[in-house]
Amino acid sequence: MTDAVDNATDLAPTFAVPSLVNLRDIGGRTSSFGGIIRTGVVFRSTALADITDTDIDVLTSLQISAVYDLRTAAERERRPDRLPEGAKLVGLDVLADRPTGSVAGSLGDVVADPVAAAAHLGDGRAEQHLLATYRELITLPSAVASYRELYTGIAHGDVPALIHCTAGKDRTGWAAAALLMFAGATEQDVFDDYMLTNEMLLPKFEEMFARFEAAGGDRALFLPLLGVQRTYLESAFDEALRRYGTIDEYFAAGLGLDDDSLQALRTRMIDTEGPSVPA
Repeated sequence: MTDAVDNATDLAPTFAVPSLVNLRDIGGRTSSFGGIIRTGVVFRSTALADITDTDIDVLTSLQISAVYDLRTAAERERRPDRLPEGAKLVGLDVLADRPTGSVAGSLGDVVADPVAAAAHLGDGRAEQHLLATYRELITLPSAVASYRELYTGIAHGDVPALIHCTAGKDRTGWAAAALLMFAGATEQDVFDDYMLTNEMLLPKFEEMFARFEAAGGDRALFLPLLGVQRTYLESAFDEALRRYGTIDEYFAAGLGLDDDSLQALRTRMIDTEGPSVPA
């Protein structure tokens, strides 16, 4: 096992895996239901396409049972996952029902052209794109079906589970945040886990930022797109609560999990007999 990386709570383990940035355990935090949210049950990361032989041994040591890939079918086909030994792949296309097109267009093209980058990403366009995306994580039928299958699988034994999309920040960010909230994590802990992506992921793009600045561009154009902002996650929570009233009702009425699955999921995620830890 590699060394843990410090985070805001010092409770949820993260892992120094060079070819799989943004890998961490979402557990270890206090639950309002008593005890703690279990570690070793749900992990999150970026895609596994480029993981090295050495680093994949880390995932094997975590005994990952299921890898939930939230990318589109096209993303999975272009850059398929390398799975740790013993893990099954579950492909869940969260954005399948989304109209095509992206505010960023081809990232490679806009990185090479500061003028194009400003046209695509400037004046708040990147932020508005992400805010709309997070609302779609609640409303799209494909998102509802994907998150239902994800949480049902975790509830009924597909653990330890690893959840990822491409950068492990948006589709994965909502998956982790909603699950933590359902399991009784404080709002502060939920957002701490979410915002940790900026510390773990953004350094990966430093070389790209340097090239862009050398061409006369401003790296700040890309930060709203490649990083996370509190307002993004807030927009998803606001949409879920506006429609369903509570996170519990989002899981029940919104996603359609039955009572047995809801109870199994909470039991799976929470160690009520373990020692409580400070928030």
